[in-house]
Amino acid sequence: MQLSEQEIIRREKLNKLVEMGINAFPADEYVITDTTESIKQDFADNKQVKIAGRLMSRRIQGKASFAELQDSTGRIQVYFNRDEICTGEDKTLYNEVYKHLLDIGDIIGVEGELFTTQVGEKTVLVKNFTLLTKSLRPLPQAKTDENGVVHDAFNDPELRYRQRYVDLTVNPQIKEVFVKRTKLFNAMRTFFNDAGYFEVETPILQSIPGGAAARPFITHHNALDIPLYLRIANELYLKRLIVGGFDGVYEFSKNFRNEGMDRTHNPEFTAMEIYVAYKDYNWMMDFTEKLLEFCAVQVNGTTKATFGEYEVDFKAPYQRISMTDAILKFTGFDITGKTEQELFDFAKSIGIEVNETMGKGKLIDEIFGEKCEGNFIQPTFITDYPIEMSPLTKKHRSKEGLTERFELMVCGKEIANAYSELNDPIDQRERFEDQLKLSEKGDDEAGQFIDEDFLRALEYGMPPTSGLGIGMDRLIMFLTNNASIQEVLFFPQMKPEKVTPQIELGEDEKVILEILNSQKEPFSLAEVKERSQLSGKKWDKASKTLTKNNLVKVEKIDENLLMKLV
Repeated sequence: MQLSEQEIIRREKLNKLVEMGINAFPADEYVITDTTESIKQDFADNKQVKIAGRLMSRRIQGKASFAELQDSTGRIQVYFNRDEICTGEDKTLYNEVYKHLLDIGDIIGVEGELFTTQVGEKTVLVKNFTLLTKSLRPLPQAKTDENGVVHDAFNDPELRYRQRYVDLTVNPQIKEVFVKRTKLFNAMRTFFNDAGYFEVETPILQSIPGGAAARPFITHHNALDIPLYLRIANELYLKRLIVGGFDGVYEFSKNFRNEGMDRTHNPEFTAMEIYVAYKDYNWMMDFTEKLLEFCAVQVNGTTKATFGEYEVDFKAPYQRISMTDAILKFTGFDITGKTEQELFDFAKSIGIEVNETMGKGKLIDEIFGEKCEGNFIQPTFITDYPIEMSPLTKKHRSKEGLTERFELMVCGKEIANAYSELNDPIDQRERFEDQLKLSEKGDDEAGQFIDEDFLRALEYGMPPTSGLGIGMDRLIMFLTNNASIQEVLFFPQMKPEKVTPQIELGEDEKVILEILNSQKEPFSLAEVKERSQLSGKKWDKASKTLTKNNLVKVEKIDENLLMKLV
C-alpha cells in the first residue's frame, strides 16, 4: 500500500503511542453522559459532563488550546489547559500526547465542566481526555480565506458518494437529508398502522420476476440448480396475501432493475407498496392525498416543499386529469381508438424515437413522457391509462379500452402508481400472454414470464382490491430539494473505483513528488527539474516512471510545459 506523507506520520505517531503504553483502539466501554446538543440545551456553568466525538479543529497556544469536538448531534468548543489536565509534575499527557500525537480526526472522550468564554462561547473545560480511536487518514480540511472564499471543500460528488463516511463527517449538514428520510418512513408506517394495515416481508429472490415491466438481475442458486431473479417489484406476492385473507398489507421493499442509471434512477431502489381489500382506485386517490399531506408535515413541518425553482404543495386535494385528456391538451392528438400504426406514425411525426418492437402501450407511454409529463409541477393524478399499458389493472368500468389506474406526477416525475387491481384470473392470463408476445417481438421490458402460481392464487379468489406503489427515494428527493437520487441514498451504485497502480518508488521519484506536493498549483517542468537537482539521466528515468504510472502529468499551456500531480 502506497502511503502519503501524512499517513506515514500518523502511523509513526501510532507507534509512539504504543511505546508509551497507550492503546489507540481500546475495547472498553466509554460511558457518555451528555451530547453536544444536550449540553447546549441544558447549559449550566460548572456542570460536570462526559462526552465523546471527533477532534475537528484546534488552536494550540503553548500550555492552552481551544479545539472543536464533533459528535452525532453537532459540535462544541473544548478547552485544553495543561495544568488542568496534568495536575502533578508529569505533563506528558498534554505536552506529548495532546500536542504532538493527536491529530484532527482522532476520536476522543472528554471529561470536564462547562463554562462560558468572554465572548459568550459555551465551552467544556477539559479535566481529562481519553484516546478512543486513532485516525490514520487525514480528513479533508476546508479553509476559508480573508475574503470568505472556501477552498478545498469536500464537494466532489463522486468522492462524496463513494466515501459517504467522509462526507457525513466533514459535511454534517448532509446528515439532515437522511434524518428526514427516516422521518418519512416512520411517518408512512404510522399512517398505515393507524389505519389498521399490516407490514409484511416478501421474497427478494424470486423464481419469476413480476409485478412490473423491467429488466431483472439474474443469479443462480447452486443447491437447487435453478436461476433466480432479484425482484423488480413485490406486487404479486402482496396480492397473494390478500387472497390469503389479509385486508390490508404493505411493505417497504428493496427492488432491483438492471437498467440505465441517471439522476433519478439507481439499479437498487426502495419502493413502498400497499394493497387494501374492498377498495378501488378512486378511494386510493383520496387515501394517497391524505398520506402525502401527513408525511410532508411530519418531515418538514409544512405541506410545502421547495424543489429547484418550484414550491410544491402536498396539501390535499390534488388535480386529476385522464391520460387521454392530457395528451390531447398538450399535443392536440386524441389517442382514443387509434391503431398501433396510427400511434406509431403520430409519435414519429412529432420527433419521438420509435421502433418496430413498440406496441400500443409503449408508444402511448413515449408520447405522454415526451410531451406531457414535464407540464405537471404541482401534485397531479394522471388517470385512466390505456389497457395496453396496464397488464395488472382492471378494465375501466365505463370507458372502453382504458383501465382504472392512476399515476401521481410531481415536478414532471412519477412518484406513485396505483390500480383497481385485476382479480379476474382469465383476463389476467390473457394480459400476461399479450405481454409475452411483446417480449417475443423484442420489447425487453415487457413481461417475459407467465406466473402460473399467481394465476392459481387468483383462481381461489381475490376480493376487489386497490394497490398503491410509491418510489421512496424519489419522494424524499422532492421533500429535501435534491435533484439527484444519489444525494438521498447513503451508498448509491458507482462505477468501479480507479485503482492507483502500486509501484515501488525510488528516491529520485520521491524527490519529484515531494516538490509537486509542496504547493497546489502546477510547477513549470524546468523548475521541478532544477529543484530536484537530478542528473539528466536520473531525471529522465524518474519522470518517465511517474508519468507512465499516471502519478504525474505534463501539460502544455500556451508556450509553457507544466508538471502536476494526477
